[in-house]
Amino acid sequence: MENKIVVGVDGSAGSAAAVRWAAQEAGRRHFGLHIVHGLRVAELYYGGGLAMPSKLVDSLREAGDQLLADAEETAREVVGELSVYTEMPTEPPVPLLIDLSREARMVVVGRSGRSAFTGMLVGATAATVASHAHCPAVVVRPREGGELPVSGPVVVGIDGSPNSEQALAAAFEEASLRDAPLVALHAWSDVTYDDFYGASRLPSPWEAIRDEEERLLAQRLAGWQEKYPTVEIRRELLRDRPRHALLAHSEQAQLLVVGSRGRGGFTGMLLGSTSQALIQHAQCPVLVVRPEKAK
Repeated sequence: MENKIVVGVDGSAGSAAAVRWAAQEAGRRHFGLHIVHGLRVAELYYGGGLAMPSKLVDSLREAGDQLLADAEETAREVVGELSVYTEMPTEPPVPLLIDLSREARMVVVGRSGRSAFTGMLVGATAATVASHAHCPAVVVRPREGGELPVSGPVVVGIDGSPNSEQALAAAFEEASLRDAPLVALHAWSDVTYDDFYGASRLPSPWEAIRDEEERLLAQRLAGWQEKYPTVEIRRELLRDRPRHALLAHSEQAQLLVVGSRGRGGFTGMLLGSTSQALIQHAQCPVLVVRPEKAK
């Protein structure tokens, strides 16, 4: 694994925001920045395997070169002294970014791209990369109006699953790097009591279990607090779906951190419902941590 951050660009406003965010993070960590644009050569053919005219292919390559040059200029405007490498392979963006994530510390994509359908707030590239990346993946979502948040806490969702423990480790590192407080949200259940009991709504057992859940949350955080003693921790316990509180916190946070698959996640579901909701609707960048593979 190399000390670099990979960011994909396609010329959209979303990818420009991703470059700015990735450059800032590369500078913060003293990492290199690898900017890539997939040329999609497979799409440059007519039916029957007939290639597009060479002039059209050349013009697309020129446009791609200009796109990468603009992205590099944007990155250097953010961090002047930055090691930047640009590349334009002849591969579709999704498999390209997933393959590059094998040797990167982080892979970054914008919230949407040129191929996004109307009404889809996150393009297929962002959602698929977040589902399959071999390293932490960030979907860069700016505030309404296009501004990237530069202050506020790092917020992490914790549900007790192994994947959320990995997200917690990443969140402490991010909070420490930013000198930011860490808000740890612990969800007791992914199912609301209204959903479970319906209109009858039996008395909630929340009061009986709250003390125990607070104790367990404190235990989960204790070891990390010793490792990162300067990080201020704010604990919150939830008894409803975590996505609601996480989305509300995203309005003030500079970064949300979640596992790609939580306690209720199925093996075949590579991106859980909470992380799906966040990368589509959050008001700040979302860091998705994939489960570590068994060795």
